[in-house]
Amino acid sequence: MVQQCSLLKVPRSSHYYRPVPLASDELLLLRQLDELHMRLPFYGARKLVVELSKQGYTVGRKRVRSLMGILGLEALYRKPRTTIPDKAHKVYPYLLRNVLVDHANQVWATDITYIPMAKGFVYLVAVIDWYSRKVLSWRLSNTLDTDFCVEALNEALSKYGKPEIFNSDQGCQFTSAAFTDRLKATGIKISMDGKGRWMDNRFIERLWRSLKHEEVYLKTYDSVLIAENSIGEYFSFYNEVRTHQALDYQTPDAVYFDSLSNFSCQAAA
Repeated sequence: MVQQCSLLKVPRSSHYYRPVPLASDELLLLRQLDELHMRLPFYGARKLVVELSKQGYTVGRKRVRSLMGILGLEALYRKPRTTIPDKAHKVYPYLLRNVLVDHANQVWATDITYIPMAKGFVYLVAVIDWYSRKVLSWRLSNTLDTDFCVEALNEALSKYGKPEIFNSDQGCQFTSAAFTDRLKATGIKISMDGKGRWMDNRFIERLWRSLKHEEVYLKTYDSVLIAENSIGEYFSFYNEVRTHQALDYQTPDAVYFDSLSNFSCQAAA
């Protein structure tokens, strides 16, 4: 084992390490923090400490900031930098300034959120059509790697063609070569939120809020498979049944497919 670790240049401590599952009280604290962020997305660590203390939690600001990092949470307010990118990855310019989004498949967007479970948690990535709010694809993962993001992108492209512009934040999953090369190979323009664009993910943030208040917080997932089936059922309901006031009380599916039909007719004319 010593020789194998030496050849692979892997510390033996990494090989022998076995992950320790989070304690139940830690998982409960993570869930409470996520719920608070959904309700008060403009609160930073200091104010969240106060809110948690009202619920009986004795935690400090440093611990709350650490937990927010695990969950991928960040207070929504205007500031110079909204995401810390990987310095080794290329960051693309923001392309949606003063752009009127008026048809489906013009702009797609993506983001990652945290999903609490009975024991542990997973991450969820989704790709949505910005115009219709339709969820085009999604994936669950127990790690914040790039693979599940690329899988979600590939599914959306295979099912719905391609958008003119693909917008994301500057998270390392979306600036990675595996992700951006897939977009460039398809001829899609890449847009990334940057300075002063703190509200550009508002549509997918609204999706997360709806998902968590109408589905996730009402249930306790005992396994990833159960979470996957239940969230899949919710997204079918969200796309096909749930009406949206912003869409003139139509469903995302109705708006998406009507827009494609009308846009095709206009292009043909």
